[in-house]
Amino acid sequence: MRPEILFPIFKPVTALKGVGPRLGQLIERLAGKNLVDLCWHLPTGLIDRRFRPTVAGAPDGMVATLTVTVDEHIPAPNRRQPYKVLCSDETATVSLVFFNAKADYLEKLLPIGMERVISGQIGHYGAEIQMPHPDHVVAPDKVDELPAVEATYPLTTGLTAKPLHRAVQGALAQTPDLPEWQDGAWLAKQKWPSWRAALFAAHEPGGQAALEPDDPHRRRLAYDELLGNQLALAMIRNAARKRAGRAINGDGGLRRMLAAALPYELTEGQRDVLHEIQSDMAKPLRMLRLLQGDVGSGKTVVALTAMLAAVESGAQAAFMVPTEILARQHLDTLSELCGDLPIRIQILTGRNKGRPRLAILDDLADGQIDIMIGTHALFTEDVVFKDLALTVIDEQHRFGVHQRLNLGDKGLAADILVMTATPIPRTLSLTVYGDMDISLLHGKPPGRQPVDTRSMPLSRLDQVVAGVQRATQNGARAFWVCPLVEENEQLDLAAADERHATLARLFGPGQVGLIHGRMKAREKDAAMAAFVAGETKVLVATTVIEVGVDVPEATIMAIEHAERFGLAQLHQLRGRVGRGAQQGHCLLLYAEPLGETARARIAIMRDTEDGFRIAEEDLRLRGTGELLGTRQSGFPTFRLADPLAHQDLMEVARDDARLILEMDPDLEGPRGPALRALLYLFERDTAVKLLRSG
Repeated sequence: MRPEILFPIFKPVTALKGVGPRLGQLIERLAGKNLVDLCWHLPTGLIDRRFRPTVAGAPDGMVATLTVTVDEHIPAPNRRQPYKVLCSDETATVSLVFFNAKADYLEKLLPIGMERVISGQIGHYGAEIQMPHPDHVVAPDKVDELPAVEATYPLTTGLTAKPLHRAVQGALAQTPDLPEWQDGAWLAKQKWPSWRAALFAAHEPGGQAALEPDDPHRRRLAYDELLGNQLALAMIRNAARKRAGRAINGDGGLRRMLAAALPYELTEGQRDVLHEIQSDMAKPLRMLRLLQGDVGSGKTVVALTAMLAAVESGAQAAFMVPTEILARQHLDTLSELCGDLPIRIQILTGRNKGRPRLAILDDLADGQIDIMIGTHALFTEDVVFKDLALTVIDEQHRFGVHQRLNLGDKGLAADILVMTATPIPRTLSLTVYGDMDISLLHGKPPGRQPVDTRSMPLSRLDQVVAGVQRATQNGARAFWVCPLVEENEQLDLAAADERHATLARLFGPGQVGLIHGRMKAREKDAAMAAFVAGETKVLVATTVIEVGVDVPEATIMAIEHAERFGLAQLHQLRGRVGRGAQQGHCLLLYAEPLGETARARIAIMRDTEDGFRIAEEDLRLRGTGELLGTRQSGFPTFRLADPLAHQDLMEVARDDARLILEMDPDLEGPRGPALRALLYLFERDTAVKLLRSG
């Protein structure tokens, strides 16, 4: 249960005075549904109201605070015209302009003949000085209520600054004084205030410096969030480790047969990571290991070797992937590699229905299936293994931490190997995979040539199409990826349909395939199969082909509107070509003029194929929020911390979390209750439940 002290800030935003359902919906869309979400919605700018010129001396476009006398009200002649209130000082007259105004309200706010202090943006229209909709109007004796420096917040359509500001202040007023969870010596060394004082200070910036990530109040709040994250991950890791694992020691027979059947030697990198994985599996503790390998580094063979170790020991292995296309492709790859091995590999996806599905489930429960490949369908309750010893999860960021543990629970504390081809900077891997050991797979299998990467403007599209046409006539195959259209699936689809129709006209009947996320699984499989078989020469696609698709014959990757993609996505897409003996070519087509970030991104793609360098550059260029493309889920989004700016704090938080749990694994010592409150504050409730469940 959430501690009672936190109840006030976990009320819905509609509990605030003046926040009804309509306003509540807008605030929820912008910041979140509870008062605590408003507390985390920090200002990004400020308005300085300390500039107090005369009316005549107020410059156009500046925010100014003026002391004036109210002279005259001029009501609007019709609904389209504004209501004006003329005010003056000894130097000039200013018109206060109000649209859709209520006369009685304005007469009360600005009584004729009275002095008022007004603050807002000045506009000069010919000879007239105006202040449209002043931000503040107060009587001279209430001038202390006028903020000298006022924070400004990110807004959303339909939500203006004033009601949001009031809501944030209302949420802050509800914040309790919480017990201190930080280590006393560390806190003193940093000279940080209490959590509540830091929160109030962050919402009341005194100048530009207070908005920067290195402001002490913001660093304090960032560290709180990072500590909550690292503590939760460490607790999940401890809970997973507590469950007795099993030592998996096969006789090596199947692995030797596989090595003999491979048409190539394993690389040094593959041998190194296999040694780490197999050493983990041989221990009686549960393995939780991440295998990070760049595009095309040979992770699948490593995973298969690990799964064969489980099968040798008389147990089963599961191989989970995010899409059906990928599941079917892995089935083909693994079946080919294991052609002469005495094992049975099967696939289970959402498409398996009725009796055929039941037959597969019966075989799985009887232990007749050694390796089961599947999508999310493997999570369902009716999927029961006879003896699951190892779960391999491909492209983990498509699944959450708890899903990966859930699948591990289908076996007797099954070992878990997670794989990703998305290189993640070390800073971020701590936040995402802090509960796992990490193996890095460097190098590529022999014979792979670098992909020739070029960029050109979309104005040369005709030349590109002609070039692709010539290449396909000589036996090449090409992917043509359509743009990401502002996260709008409908528009993505329209772009892909349109490009498919154009290319189909040019290349002739049956030469161009189409694949996108809205197609039925059978249609996608058929389109992919036709491309793999060479029946179609060009495959037009949305980013559905980004991860893992393996067509060694494909040598051309054309990416339209490359400037709209993140570096990690461009790198993933480029990795789909040049996987066979032929050299791959990647064409980045961009719309002019190119922005500075897009230009830098495309330059990096031309300069390097090193996924880890690309990931670091992506983090630098785009920040963490978008690092892996907004469509990819599973990554924690921080509200207060910036893993790039607060990298030093991330390292400290990880060490602090480890130390806390070494000294007080159940959080029952002096700092325990405060640390539990911290976990609940940042909604890491699941981690707290693990304390109880052991």
